[in-house]
Formats: sequence, structure tokens, C-alpha cells
Amino acid sequence: MRYFITLSYDGTRYHGWQVQPNGISVQGELQRALSLILREDIQLTGAGRTDTGVHARMMVAHFEASTLSFNLHDLAYKLNRLLPADIAIQKVEPVGDDMHARFSATSRTYRYFVHTGKSPFLRHYSWQTHYDLDFPLMNEAAAMLLEYDDFGAFCKSHADVKTTLCKVTHAQWHKVGDCKSPTTEEWYFEITANRFLRNMVRAVVGTLIDVGRHRLSLDDFRKVIEGKQRTEAGESMPANALFLENITY
Repeated sequence: MRYFITLSYDGTRYHGWQVQPNGISVQGELQRALSLILREDIQLTGAGRTDTGVHARMMVAHFEASTLSFNLHDLAYKLNRLLPADIAIQKVEPVGDDMHARFSATSRTYRYFVHTGKSPFLRHYSWQTHYDLDFPLMNEAAAMLLEYDDFGAFCKSHADVKTTLCKVTHAQWHKVGDCKSPTTEEWYFEITANRFLRNMVRAVVGTLIDVGRHRLSLDDFRKVIEGKQRTEAGESMPANALFLENITY
């Protein structure tokens, strides 16, 4: 039987989702817990690979196991008891053999969080900017992403990828309306695509920040996309402010 498992995690202390030879990973922690509870070797396939320090409000993975001796609600409960506090299981559900956590997904959505002014409560999960950013101009640049399908300019150098083609369907900066501090503004960049390249979102955000600082014009931003050279794009932003928000099937 094949099962989908939906979970969330704080990626602060993990070397990303994928199992690493010399580091702790979310996939590794979950595989160990599942194998212990089900008393068989369980291998997980995730919907994607979040990098070191990146968080997920929603991650989906699939695994195969023999007939379970208890119901799936109890399995989720047992996993949550066994897993560390920074990984939470929302549900486990049976799926058809043709369903695949990665290849059956039709879209993924990420959010990158930014705040102005010093805040002791946001520092772990949002990037503090010292710049007076032009968010309307950044949104004009973000809209250009929907016009292209090759994002080689935002792919990590020497990444092992067969193609740099992606279909972006949404890219926009949003202001958080219920900010409780009069000296702090909170924003997040939301982007949805059928797939993402390694380090792509953080590189896109870094380049949009350059637009917001007026270091790049809109024409410059378009040239970065069309040039397909990572060296021409902005810096990769810190991982702690990036969240995988949603996956659709």
C-alpha cells in the first residue's frame, strides 16, 4: 500500500529535507520514526527538497508499507509522540499506486518574509531590511516572472538539473495588515510554480531586493532573466525567512 503523509517542520536545525551523509535531515528523522513504529524499513519520497534552514508549513511525502495493524489516525498520533517538537504530522492517508509525492504535484507555493525595523520576535523567521524598499516597483518586476519559462539566472551554480524551465503562475509582494508594532512593517513575497530550481526563490528575492533598492531598473531585471546567468542576478537571501507554504495535486 502507498500512503501520503502531510507534515510541517521548522528547518532551523536541519540540513534540509533530504537525507545527508553527515547531517541531520527531516527525511531521516521521519524515516527512522516510521521504521520503528511499523517495524519495517521505510523509505520516503518527498514532494521536493528544501535547503538547509528552510521551513515548511506543508510538506508531502509518500511511502509504501505492508498492511498496517492500526488506523492512520493512530499512526499520525504515534509519529507526533516520537518525533522531535520541530516536526509535526498533520495526516497520513492511503493513495493509489499511481500517486507520487513529487511527480503528481501540480504546483508549489513559497513565501519569503521581510520586516523593517528591529524586532526580537521576527528575527528567526523573517529577514530584517535596513533599506527603504520600493515594494510597488518590486511588484512590477515580480510580474515579469510570469512572462518567462527559463530561470537559469536564479539556479544555483553547478546544480545537477536537466532543465531550468519552470512555469510561474503567481509572484507578488504582500503587506501583512495586522502588524502590531508602529515601527515595523511586515511583508512577504509569494511565488507559485509547477517546480522550482535549487536556490531559485532566495535568488529571485535577492534580485527583487536590488530592484527595491533602485540598484536595478525594470529593464535591468528583465535582462537578468533573459541572460540566464546566475552571476548577473542578486545574492541568495538567508534561508531562515523562507517557507514552503503549500503543495497542490
